[in-house]
This record gives sequence, structure tokens and C-alpha cells, in this order.
Amino acid sequence: MKLAVVGGGSTYTPELIDGFARLRDTLPVTELVLIDPAAERLDLVGGLARRIFARQGHPGRIVTTADLDAGVEGADAVLLQLRVGGQAAREQDETWPLECGCVGQETTGAGGLAKALRTVPVVLDIAERVRRTSPDAWIIDFTNPVGIVTRALLRAGHKAVGLCNVAIGFQRKFAKLLGVAPAEVHLDHVGLNHLTWETGVRLGGPEGADVLPRLLAEHGEAVAADLRMPRELVDRLGVVPSYYLRYFYLHDEVVRELGRKPSRAAEVAAMERELLAMYGDPALDEKPALLAKRGGAYYSEAAVDLAASLLGGGGSPYQVVNTSNNGTLPFLPDDAVIEVQAAVGAKGAAPLPVAPLDPLYAGLVAHVTAYEDLALDAALRGGRERVFRALLAHPLVGQYAAAEGLTDRLLAHNREHLAWA
Repeated sequence: MKLAVVGGGSTYTPELIDGFARLRDTLPVTELVLIDPAAERLDLVGGLARRIFARQGHPGRIVTTADLDAGVEGADAVLLQLRVGGQAAREQDETWPLECGCVGQETTGAGGLAKALRTVPVVLDIAERVRRTSPDAWIIDFTNPVGIVTRALLRAGHKAVGLCNVAIGFQRKFAKLLGVAPAEVHLDHVGLNHLTWETGVRLGGPEGADVLPRLLAEHGEAVAADLRMPRELVDRLGVVPSYYLRYFYLHDEVVRELGRKPSRAAEVAAMERELLAMYGDPALDEKPALLAKRGGAYYSEAAVDLAASLLGGGGSPYQVVNTSNNGTLPFLPDDAVIEVQAAVGAKGAAPLPVAPLDPLYAGLVAHVTAYEDLALDAALRGGRERVFRALLAHPLVGQYAAAEGLTDRLLAHNREHLAWA
């Protein structure tokens, strides 16, 4: 079995390698290709990856290359984890929106749109090259904004599934609070990527007893603290929103907070420098503890589980993924990409039935889906007016003056990445 990772020089990659090594019975990889144009980073990450495999006795071969076509040729699955523009572009995404009084964040709001505009054309080019060399390969997208990127891939006819680590993070945290094994926890997880709610927490599977009321009654303070939201808000909702709902429910507070401290991008950039120095140590043969602070917790377990199921292996029968709506949420178009529990197998991901969504959540989901329609149109066809329309439609912007100012700033900071600009 051959897997390829585009963006293999990422500091995330040792987390993924560790998962491949530990879970080799679930996903028996014989060749793993790390693809990245950044030669120095790729050498450091590749060296550590080989040492992790060796330490854990994994017989698979690890190859590093800057040649995308050669790297993906013959692959059974291709994982995408790239960042167009690097941390420098992320730093901009997180800062210039604040000048207009809006949240600066790399996956939602104006910053998220900028990332989508930079990313979608690059990902579609990669996917076409995968299709030419490995037409049967699955594409697993971990590249943000996952919902928009996955929708672009599916609309172009690619075999693609989007993946996020929010759900598996909740599963692990809830399992710990409940004192059960993670595999026993099944989430009623619904919404869009980075706009989701846990409306039920079931023990034993989709038909299991819902223990969410007990979880909130006994551990509501810990859950709210982890979300950085008021306990009262979580209690009144009666569900567990993802951390990203903080940008919507506490928007003005978050904007003030972001204006008072260094950006997350600056923190991550400093962390990456430290991690890369560690990766260069020939004695290091396991992922360092610092990597847990980088983000992407449990990414490797989720990626292995998804790849194993898509490739006919021993993955979990139900997984939270990003895939086509196809009537699951009846108020959305069929080609919208939603993030829900799905039955995953060699034919792809089929969403499980979802209970009717409370208007409190359905309204926001419909609103952001409309924005994603416009964002994808702007990413595919370009043009200042399309960028403006997407920003005006976003619930974190929504005002004429703000949308105008953000459009100007987005274009000024991203011209080198937008061929049409």
C-alpha cells in the first residue's frame, strides 16, 4: 500500500508518522512518500520520520521528494496538508481583518476567505495531477478551509473526503470525562467544517443511549472552560459547540482579545523553528512533546482510520468526515459539503441520518453555506466583486463598509498568490 502526503515537510508530519507506525495493523503502509518543495524542511522531517518507523519496527519505506507527479504516481491515497504562503500568509490572515473590527482567523471570516482563494486553485491542480497518474487514488483533505476545499474537489469529480480533528478531539475528551474507552463514544456531530455542534453523545454506537445531559450536568464547567465559553451559554444551548463557534457567539470579545496579544501565527512560527531544530537531532526518534502544542491533536488517528476504511481495511464503520450533503440537511443544496457522522467504506462516505436541526443552528449553517458558495465562486473565477460579495455574505462581516475595507486589504496582502489579481 502506497500513501503520499502533499505538504510532507510540515511540522505536523511526525504526528502523522507516529500514527502510521503505531497503527500499522489497521493501515499496513508499505511505502510512504512525503512531498514538499521546501527541501531543507523535508530533509529534517523525513529523517525523523524514518527514525520513528525504525524505533517502532515499522517495515515500510519512507521516500522524500519535491516531484509531485513522481510522488503521487501509483498511490492508493493522497493526503493534503499544505499551506499556500506558509506561516507568513497566516500571520496576515490573522491581523489585517482586525483593522476593520472583524475576527482575524485563518479558517473563518475574512482570513478564511483569503486562505480559500490562495488554496483552492493549488489543490485542484494537485488533484488533476493525481487523477492523471493515479486515477483510483482517494484524496483525503486536511487542508483548511476543509469544507470549501473539499467542495471544490468533489465538484471537479475527484474521489475526495475532507477530514478535521475537532470531532475526534471531543470524542477523546468526553471519553475521559465519562471514564470509558474512546471507541465507546459516538457523537451526534452536525454542521459545517469549523461550524459544528455535538447534539448528542451516545455510548456504544449510533443507537446507544444519549448521555450528553449527564455529561453537561456533571462536567459542564470543564467543557465550558475547554471551549473558553461561559458555562451559562453552554447550559442554555444544551449542546456542545465547537471551539470555532466562539468567533460567532463572542465575536466582539474575541476581537478585543486578539488585538491585545501576539497572533497565533506568530506563536506557531516560533514553535516551528524550535520543532525543526529538534527534528534535526539524529538522536530523536519519537515525536517530541512540544508537537502537542502545535495543534492537530489526534490527527494521525483520524487520518489512519479514514484511510483504512476507504482502502478496504479495518477502519471504524462510522467516522466524522466532510462530504456531500445529498439531502442529509434538507435545507441545504445536495452539493453542499457538511461535517457529520458517516458510514465510510471503499465506495466513500455516506452520511448517517441527522435529526431535524434546531433553527438556532440551522440558520447559521444555511448562512455560512451561502457564504461558502460565494467563496468558492471567487476562488474559481476571481474578481474583486466576487470577493466583496463573499465577504458581505459572511455573518462575521455582513456590513458594507467592513466588506469594502476587507476586500481592499485581502487583495493587497494576497496579490502574489492570486493569478487574476
